[in-house]
Amino acid sequence: MSIEQRVEDIKEDLDFFENELEKYEYIIDLGKKLEEFDEKDKVAKNIVHGCTSQVWLVCKEKDGKLYFYGTSDAIIVKGLVYIILKIFSGSSIDELKNADMDIVFDLKLTEIVTPNRQSGVIGMIKKIKEYIQKA
Repeated sequence: MSIEQRVEDIKEDLDFFENELEKYEYIIDLGKKLEEFDEKDKVAKNIVHGCTSQVWLVCKEKDGKLYFYGTSDAIIVKGLVYIILKIFSGSSIDELKNADMDIVFDLKLTEIVTPNRQSGVIGMIKKIKEYIQKA
């Protein structure tokens, strides 16, 4: 599935809910689905800058694809981490390099989460871009 299709799927899921509170609660529920994050990866080089809460993001390459893993110490941010990982993880380097990374607006997150949380999402995307450049 392409990055664009994944964004569209999440957008459809969010559009299902009638109000912002329901969307917010849905994002929190998504955070509960995050895979267990290895404590040894909670180091300075994996911290995402721009977040008000702490967020860690790591990247592993396998068979020409990049896989991202992450977590946060805030429940709503865990949901945002889940969304970012769902969209970008498992994509080829070329697909990631050519992807539209402006998902904050595509998913209408500006209507759901605070500007500080939006900055966190942008920070996660910047971190992913750093990993892409190193791959």
